[in-house]
Amino acid sequence: MIRLYQYDTCPYCQRVIRAAESLGLVLGKDIEFVEASYGTPGRAEVVRLGGQSQVPFLVDGSVQMYESADIIAYLRSKYS
Repeated sequence: MIRLYQYDTCPYCQRVIRAAESLGLVLGKDIEFVEASYGTPGRAEVVRLGGQSQVPFLVDGSVQMYESADIIAYLRSKYS
C-alpha cells in the first residue's frame, strides 16, 4: 500500500490527495494518509526515511519521493 505523508493545510499535499482520488485510489486499500505536521511521529518518520523534513512524501515499496508534481506523475503512470 502507498503511504502518503501529509497534513491537511498543506496545499501541495492537497494537490496529491486530489490526484489520488481522481485516479480512483481507495483510502485504506490502495493508499494510506499519514499525518506529518510538525512535531508528529509522521514527520519524524519522513526525516528518518528520506532525510528531509518536507511533505508531501510518498513511499511505495522502494520508491520514495517528495515533490508533489513528481508524486502526481508517478501515480498517474502507475494507475492510469
